[in-house]
Amino acid sequence: MNAPMTNPVTTGGQPIPYYREIGRECAVFEAAFRNRMPLLVKGPTGCGKTRFVAHMAARLGIPLTTVSCHDDLTASDLTGRWLIRGGETIWQDGPLTRAVRSGGVCYLDEVVEARKDVTVVLHPLTDDRRILPLDRTGETLAAPDDFMLVVSYNPGYQNILKSLKPSTRQRFMAIEFDYPPAAVEAEVLVAETGVSRNVAERLVALAGHIRKLKGRDLEEGASTRLLVYAGALIHAGMKINDAIEVALIEPLTDDPDVKRALTDLVVAVFG
Repeated sequence: MNAPMTNPVTTGGQPIPYYREIGRECAVFEAAFRNRMPLLVKGPTGCGKTRFVAHMAARLGIPLTTVSCHDDLTASDLTGRWLIRGGETIWQDGPLTRAVRSGGVCYLDEVVEARKDVTVVLHPLTDDRRILPLDRTGETLAAPDDFMLVVSYNPGYQNILKSLKPSTRQRFMAIEFDYPPAAVEAEVLVAETGVSRNVAERLVALAGHIRKLKGRDLEEGASTRLLVYAGALIHAGMKINDAIEVALIEPLTDDPDVKRALTDLVVAVFG
């Protein structure tokens, strides 16, 4: 395992978002960037994918453009559209086009949630051409050397209607994420929230029990993000049980029986 990142770290006078490296993911990201390759980051909700991308963009000293994909996101939302302003028709670049023009990382979070025409736009940027054709303006933009396309998705939510086609997946390098090992996750909680090591370890132990319920009583396990929320509330003075209720139990389920079961787990872990 590589040595953990220390904080605060700065680049160009700006702090780099905290990220605890677990394996070789930082080296893989840097290699993809240096070799002008697109990257696919996959893993469960709240395991650190977005923080990782933000950390790496800041570490490399390049701008980051983040797009949260959703069911209504179209190719035009990414590339741009003609608008009427003050009686004139003007072209307005979308976030992908701006990133291709200026360089930096363009990060499409949960890309499988977007409409299918989005992947068609991405294809020319993910092969050796590295171009973005803008049919509506007649332009063909060549991506600069410091442009990098990064996409993410949660394989646990995949189904027939929402998945990346093999022809799209094979255009990307890929890194698989999961929740950190318990000792590392506790370290992250201490660094992110300021809670004691003891409380952090108990929160992580609780998350471990909750994650075993995924696919049975819960659609998704307790994410590292939710643990950070709970830790931050505890560090701010909220009672532990109250913090866990609002940051862990309520976000995970609406079922009264499941809530009671999760509350019993809290009592078992924290006493």
